[in-house]
Amino acid sequence: MSTKIFAKSVVTAAVVLSLLVLFVLSGCSAGDATPVTAPPKVTVMTVQPQPQALSTELAGRTQAFMVAEIRPQVGGIVQQRLFVEGAEVKAGQALYQIDAAPYKAALAEAQATAAKARATLKSAQSTATRDAALVKIDAISQQDNEDAQVSLLTAQADLQVAQAGVDTARINLGYTRISSPLSGRIETSTVTPGALLVAAQTTALTTVQQLDPIYVDVTQSTTELLRLKRDLASGALQGNSEGEAPVLLTLDDGSTYNHAGTLKFSGVTVTEGTGTVTLRAVFANPEHLLLPGMYVRAVLDLAVDDKAILIPQKAVTRSASGVTSVLVVVGGKVEQRVLTIDRAVGNQWWVTAGLNAGDQVIIEGGQKVRVGAEVLAQNSDSRALPTRQSTTAIAQGN
Repeated sequence: MSTKIFAKSVVTAAVVLSLLVLFVLSGCSAGDATPVTAPPKVTVMTVQPQPQALSTELAGRTQAFMVAEIRPQVGGIVQQRLFVEGAEVKAGQALYQIDAAPYKAALAEAQATAAKARATLKSAQSTATRDAALVKIDAISQQDNEDAQVSLLTAQADLQVAQAGVDTARINLGYTRISSPLSGRIETSTVTPGALLVAAQTTALTTVQQLDPIYVDVTQSTTELLRLKRDLASGALQGNSEGEAPVLLTLDDGSTYNHAGTLKFSGVTVTEGTGTVTLRAVFANPEHLLLPGMYVRAVLDLAVDDKAILIPQKAVTRSASGVTSVLVVVGGKVEQRVLTIDRAVGNQWWVTAGLNAGDQVIIEGGQKVRVGAEVLAQNSDSRALPTRQSTTAIAQGN
């Protein structure tokens, strides 16, 4: 009897053990079918408005600060060229010598004429003085006295004319030595010794250009100029002081010019056909690296936006229709924002609409999430940003 009872107990224990194993296995299978997962992680940046200079890059060309075309003021034969072509010359430095012999003779003749006029005047003065005394005692007629006084006035006028002739002859003699009116770099000469010059001829003998400082003339479209004026008037931008806007140059070979310039002039006439106005900047040019006519690109700081929003270009997507947008994290969930972009600033976009201060823009991991999904946001410095939803999701996952 005891043997049967023992056998029944063994069978009962085996059945119970089998049921326990089946229960455990079924429980594990059920748990594997509905796992709890954490939301994906994304890296975000917090939008922080910052001051940003509004700059524009414009094409332009260099212009000499001052230009003097050298022309003769008297005619004659060139005797000497007194400068080295391409060299630096000083204001007042002699450049050409014209044969001065005819002008020396003309000066001597004018001086002789003046001397004769002085002698005639002296005689007329004596006659006028004597006749003025004689008419008082009725020794001569009143008519004779008046004629003497007229002769005196005529002699005085003749002396003035003669003296003017002397001055003219001396000036013309001085013009036979042609000098530079300014300091600068001199060009090649168009004449050689022996050439015949004509007063005020149309062909210049040479040209002197002042290269330090030097001008850079650039053109700006009226569309950009009008938009800038509207932004300044509305207060969206703060303008630089007039005449104080800094300018940087990029040379034709891609290098940056070492000296910064200053915007000095803005044209008031729109060029027909191109719809542009001319802006003029002045640059120091002590090394004479800039030469007139060189092509350059000028970067002008025109105004400042005190609350500019800049975001990395990699965070922005553009649809086939050209709509630009970014993904942002709001309350732990992904939202899409349509943006208005003004321009590129380095590797960032300057956003004028669509974002506000404090918005969290997804800059990494956006390709792994969809709009409306819950995410765990981490700042770009790798610190997690706790939110109510993300905290809840983590709790459910645990």
